[in-house]
Amino acid sequence: MNNSEKGFIPVMLTPFKDNGNVDFDSLGKLTEVYLDAGAKGLFANCLSSEMFELTDEERLEVIKHVIKVTAGKVPVVATGTFGGPVEAQAEFVKKVSDTGTDAVILITGLLADEDEADDAFNERVFRLLDLTPGVPVGFYECPVPYKRLISPEQLQQFVATGRVIYHKDTSLDLEQIKKKLKLTDGYNFGLYDAYMVHAVESLKAGSAGLSCIQGNYFPELIVWLCDNYDKEDLKLEVERVQQFLIENMDVMHNVYPIVSKYFLQKRGLDISTFTRRKVGAFTQTVSSQIETLFKDFDRLQKDLEIRLAL
Repeated sequence: MNNSEKGFIPVMLTPFKDNGNVDFDSLGKLTEVYLDAGAKGLFANCLSSEMFELTDEERLEVIKHVIKVTAGKVPVVATGTFGGPVEAQAEFVKKVSDTGTDAVILITGLLADEDEADDAFNERVFRLLDLTPGVPVGFYECPVPYKRLISPEQLQQFVATGRVIYHKDTSLDLEQIKKKLKLTDGYNFGLYDAYMVHAVESLKAGSAGLSCIQGNYFPELIVWLCDNYDKEDLKLEVERVQQFLIENMDVMHNVYPIVSKYFLQKRGLDISTFTRRKVGAFTQTVSSQIETLFKDFDRLQKDLEIRLAL
């Protein structure tokens, strides 16, 4: 995981059975879909995974299952902080690391309250690193419980420890991303952008790749973009893909992740639309919007001759 090789890191869904239990069979099939699509890594136990609705035991079981199915083909990162004293968070970080993850992800909004200064956040990060010697980590600027952004200068400090190898950026700010890339240049570190509105420009600026919810609809399309964003002979096609992602941003975020599970159902994956998160009603209007998205993607995929994973 570094900025020299572009790749897509899916923020993985957690399939559930209709009774609400984790569906490990479907999770295995979904993991294989991501891999077959060309993902360069996997982010398990994240917000798209409904991590806050899982128990600690379920979190660890999900991570272990993904690692088992992946069988070393690509790196796997997974969230390891869920609030409370730093000492308690560190203990769970070690448990997540013991599953075999390549890095344990720290949720920025759970290491300091919203009204606390950056100094308090920095202190807890360094304290957590001290309590988890040798464990590679990364950051996720998760919007829950609130979005705490890391400044370029802060990120430089953390990456300089040699322990931080991954960062999922949700700043939505291309200039901030460019500064983060400049200040962390030369380290074994990868910045992955979540914001598809400037996906192409972020890749051109030097980000390691993309880590976005759009990959839970059509991972092949995000892989294609990572592979072809800078090819002059495909400039028009790249612009078309970028515009497609921009135009469908709201549709893909509405009632998510129910809608992405429904989309994958339509693509042929045996997955229930059940979610534990309360995300709103999956209405006929929402269903119709996803039907249109499915048709538009089908047309785009055929025009670009993208091989589908399912």
